[in-house]
Amino acid sequence: MSESESSDSEESENVPILDQDKWHDTNKSDLPSDYWNIQKLLKFIKAGNQTATVIALACMKDQSLNSDIALLALRDIGGLEILINLLETNEPKCVLGSLQVLETLSHHKEVQKEMTELAAVELLVELLKSPETKLQSLAANTLANLALISRARKLVRKSQGIPILVDLMDVPKQLLTTPVVYLSDHDKMVLKVVLGSARAICMLSLSDKNKEIMRRAGCVRILARFLSSVHEEIVLYTLGTIDQCSSQPYYQYDIQSEGMIGDMVHFLSAENSQLKKHCASAIFKCAEEEATRRLVREYGGLELLVSLISDEDRRSDKALLSAATGAIWKCAQSIDNVRRLDELDIITILVELLKDENEEVLKNVAGALAECAKLPPNRIAICKAGGLEALVSLLNMTNKSLLENVSSVLGQCAHEKECMAKIEELDGVRLVWSLLKNESPRVQACAAWALVPCINNSKDSGEMVRSLVGGLELIVSLLKSNDKEVLASVCAALANIARDKENLAVITDHGVIPLLCNLVQAEDDQLREHLALAIANCCDWENNCYEFGRLGAVAPLVTYMASKEKKVHRSTALALHKISQDPFNCVTLHHAGVVPYLLKTIGSSDEILQEASAGCLSNIRKLALAVDNLRRQ
Repeated sequence: MSESESSDSEESENVPILDQDKWHDTNKSDLPSDYWNIQKLLKFIKAGNQTATVIALACMKDQSLNSDIALLALRDIGGLEILINLLETNEPKCVLGSLQVLETLSHHKEVQKEMTELAAVELLVELLKSPETKLQSLAANTLANLALISRARKLVRKSQGIPILVDLMDVPKQLLTTPVVYLSDHDKMVLKVVLGSARAICMLSLSDKNKEIMRRAGCVRILARFLSSVHEEIVLYTLGTIDQCSSQPYYQYDIQSEGMIGDMVHFLSAENSQLKKHCASAIFKCAEEEATRRLVREYGGLELLVSLISDEDRRSDKALLSAATGAIWKCAQSIDNVRRLDELDIITILVELLKDENEEVLKNVAGALAECAKLPPNRIAICKAGGLEALVSLLNMTNKSLLENVSSVLGQCAHEKECMAKIEELDGVRLVWSLLKNESPRVQACAAWALVPCINNSKDSGEMVRSLVGGLELIVSLLKSNDKEVLASVCAALANIARDKENLAVITDHGVIPLLCNLVQAEDDQLREHLALAIANCCDWENNCYEFGRLGAVAPLVTYMASKEKKVHRSTALALHKISQDPFNCVTLHHAGVVPYLLKTIGSSDEILQEASAGCLSNIRKLALAVDNLRRQ
């Protein structure tokens, strides 16, 4: 199986065996009459002429084909193989009759697997080329059933079936916008072909490789046209396809450029809950783009999404609730959207949803709160609504994505002293710190970032940190991580921890200096910024300043001044100022060419950068003067 196919939903392949235990030890003569009727009809089909075959197929359609006993009869005589062989005949009536039976049978999961193994997919793709619309419709619907299995999806692609299905969907807009009662018999049949093809494409879009083939075949343009259809089933399968495909960046752009966002927002108010779910889910995925988030707001989508999650009757539909909260989360990444959501009392609604038991919903709600908490008034609102209690309790969960988002919102709230006091009271800092042990680098990083404001705004941050048994050793050990985000966040936390002399002594004993020195060759600006600040603050203990020079950290730090990021300049200048307190480091700095950089940054409008640059130059100059005096003596 290819890498892409392996990511497909394969639930349908791990299907239970037919419930045939009750027939296993039964005497053949004791089997129900349905068993013998089906076997008799299959024998007629196998041995009879065209007329007998057509009559037998017609009779078979009247049987209860999806019952266990019918499937047992088919299995015992090789009935599926017989029916599939008929698809290769040149007798249209036999092909039609066989296809009608197979379409019914293909709703059963085990039959789907067996038909795929018997090469039915390739034959069905050939039948899509038939001039007979009835055959096309049945073939498309049967393929849609089989496409629940990843192997069948792959075979449709290999058989070049996707472009054919897309072509069958490419019909005049008039057919889509005219109610069925006003269509001619021919147009009604064409509409069935379109519906079957749309359903098949929806199922095939479970494969990432198929999504790309669909896009190349011009599927996006057709899907955009289908959204204006008056036929709800077509719209449902269209939105299902869009929902599946919108996880891909290139589809997100196409969906936006084809003007589908407005249509998707419109269907958020539909009566059909599946339509709403697909729309909300697609918005959730597409709202990674700023332009999409803006369009959702302009089309009134925020109001509709808030309405969906506010309705207590709809909250029982967890799939819809999850999709809607996810869409709100992503839309809240735009500050203008947050302001509009605030007008809709979003904080109260989201905090109420923190009581939900569904982890996917909780993850999305926490993510939305984290985005909303970027505005200071919302942090206080979360606290007053009782959100901090609910969020801290969620730190005991195991869902990694949920823990990331909960850490993020608590970190945002910790910027407010009122919220920080509440978090401390709830023992939230200890729980966040414990997440540093989590195996997920993303959880570790989010927890470390959250600890930064917690340390800054605690009433007695030094004592709070020391009260966490083994906490300092744990956070220092994370400097051995291979993840840049973890390293940056841990350096940021350590920079704040090192402001307390007692804690600085402890982390020095735990080997923080050589671990920081190991990172100085970093090229990532975010990591450089926080690493330099950590080095600056760690210089304030005993001979740490000398150790940074001895371990070769000084010269690489100078290269940070060439960065385009002003934040890197500031933290690096602070580190250079502290490091230059050691005479040997001053020599290294001068040889590394730091002076031209400092002469430039000394004129900065940033006072901290200006003072740090001046301080470093002053230390270098004092050493030079001292050397000159010695020479004169």
